[in-house]
Amino acid sequence: MERLGAGPTSGGRTTLEDPAHTSADGSVAPTGAPGERRDDEEEAAPPGLIRHVLQGIPLRRRVGILVSVGGGLLVALIAAAVFFTAQRALYDQLDESLVQRATVAASGDLADPSLLLRVSSDALAAGEVRVAIVTAGGEFVTLRGNSPPLGAAEVSAARRSPPTSVRTGVIDGEVYRVVAVYAGEDRALVLAQELDPTRRTLSKLAVVLLVAGASGVLLAALTGVAIARAGLRPVERLISATERVARTGDLRPIPVSGGDEIARLTSSFNAMLAALSSSIDRQRRLVADAGHELRTPLTSLRTNLELLMASEQASHRPDAPRLSEQDRAELQADLRAQVDELATLIGDVVELARDDPPEVAAEPLDLADVVERALDRARRRGVAENVTFDVDLASCEVTGDANALERAALNLLDNAAKWSPPGGRVRVTLRAGVAPERPGTAVLEVADAGPGIADEELDLVFERFYRSLDARTMSGSGLGLSIVAQVAERHHGGVSASRAPEGGALLRFWIPRS
Repeated sequence: MERLGAGPTSGGRTTLEDPAHTSADGSVAPTGAPGERRDDEEEAAPPGLIRHVLQGIPLRRRVGILVSVGGGLLVALIAAAVFFTAQRALYDQLDESLVQRATVAASGDLADPSLLLRVSSDALAAGEVRVAIVTAGGEFVTLRGNSPPLGAAEVSAARRSPPTSVRTGVIDGEVYRVVAVYAGEDRALVLAQELDPTRRTLSKLAVVLLVAGASGVLLAALTGVAIARAGLRPVERLISATERVARTGDLRPIPVSGGDEIARLTSSFNAMLAALSSSIDRQRRLVADAGHELRTPLTSLRTNLELLMASEQASHRPDAPRLSEQDRAELQADLRAQVDELATLIGDVVELARDDPPEVAAEPLDLADVVERALDRARRRGVAENVTFDVDLASCEVTGDANALERAALNLLDNAAKWSPPGGRVRVTLRAGVAPERPGTAVLEVADAGPGIADEELDLVFERFYRSLDARTMSGSGLGLSIVAQVAERHHGGVSASRAPEGGALLRFWIPRS
């Protein structure tokens, strides 16, 4: 029987182990002053730096990197959870086995020191188990060369405070799992088993998890690249389409497949292309029609100017024919009329060429006052000198552009006066919602007693530059009613043409009331 000492001894005596410096798996806890920063601690990278780095990477690679990093972190977390769970399970299984064996041995003859000394040390070594008996006074009995790590925890077990202890100890450079159980008569039976087999099992598991984790990270990277390519392929089609539009001006729509957000984005882009194509087509038609309409007054203007210049040159030669004063006056009046017609045509073209409404703030106004001003202007024009206007205007509060509404009303009045016979009457009516199919609107009706509009032309009179066969012999550009339709559209209203009870044309213009 020997007593536990404070220093190293030979044979069966061992030093007192401090369990506070040994972890459950045999690793040594780090030492150092509290609050002291370790050298291997790194400060977290600022989020701004990560954002800056990602902004310099193409979107497809960015998505692939993020998916790969996310998959890699998930695989690493799963591998770490598996490893620590297996480690805890193996240590718990070993502790349970040692405690059970020590309890059975303590209830038998092995707790007798005299019997323990007769047990062959080779037999215990073959089982990788070391056995000792410790008393409450710190004395112990062990086999020479087969002593387990002993310390204060085993003495406490002999004193039954507590009656069972489990810890990790080191002796002769080997790590053991040490279990002590109370064996009666102020003695404790100590069993210690090497941890090398368990550690080798955990090492193999770590290698397997490392290989599986690396494979998982690689698979996550490949999956991320595949997801990025598949998910961003519609976006790449959109990019190619925009580059094609910018390079060639080709506005063909992009094929749409599926019903996800990318498909909706593609549909929206196709709608934008269709609107852009429609706008370009309208501009082209406007330019072509304007060029055709401008050619006639410009040709006539050039002819009259050349004739006037020729007469001026002929006045310096006595034998050359000369224009009479009446012909010269008629020629000059014709030139002034052609210039006025050309100016009006150019103004109408500029007005219709504007796809967006002019930046004029809408204001509340009475449409009856606007029509009255248009009537005053129409009466002062030569075309309305031989026409009488029958006016019936009701007050209608609307919100809109007063100048645009006045021009629309004036165009309707000019059109009716132009087609009315000499001494004819033009009926002008303004009512609030006179048409049952258009409640809540202010409706302006202008009816004349002229030849009227053919049924097949009722839907065409508001088209740009449209002129019937009878109208081609009269003055005008074919843009007046188009401007009326444009003003109605900008005010969320509409126009229509039909036959009037007087036998002529009945034109309606309506916009919402305030």
